[in-house]
Amino acid sequence: MAEVTTLDQADGQAGQPQLVLQKIYVKDVSFEAPNAPQIFQEIGETDQQPQVQLNLGQSATDMGGDLYEVVLSLTLTCTIGERTAYLAEVQQAGVFGIAGFSEADRAGIMGSYCPNLLFPYARQLISSLVLEGGFPPFLLQPINFDALFAAEQQRRAMGGNEAPTLNS
Repeated sequence: MAEVTTLDQADGQAGQPQLVLQKIYVKDVSFEAPNAPQIFQEIGETDQQPQVQLNLGQSATDMGGDLYEVVLSLTLTCTIGERTAYLAEVQQAGVFGIAGFSEADRAGIMGSYCPNLLFPYARQLISSLVLEGGFPPFLLQPINFDALFAAEQQRRAMGGNEAPTLNS
């Protein structure tokens, strides 16, 4: 059985800020091709370009004992005209030990650093789902989670709470 490193074991100096990755895992995954197999014929016959929309979300849950679960949610929707070609949803999660940071620094870690760490796993899973669903390969472009976190902080300060959406 794998040994889990606790925050106390990670660094012997008490009171020092500590960030320990405990586990990365897939919390939820879904792939739908609601118009298959007819959509495969339409892809080759139509002049319409597929439209792809990416919705991002993230959440953090305090698990107690300086442990936090951070979940990065990605929903990728591909449409051709008015018809949905596919919908891929992934919730990539991680458990992080975070201790000794100020509240603002901890929020920044959970809002930027942790999603940045989880994103490559989610991107690979999305890519595999799309390919195995019978569609041309799709590679999500890198995302600047620092900028998204800063924008989210600014939006919250102004009283908004709309989730970020990226279109390509």
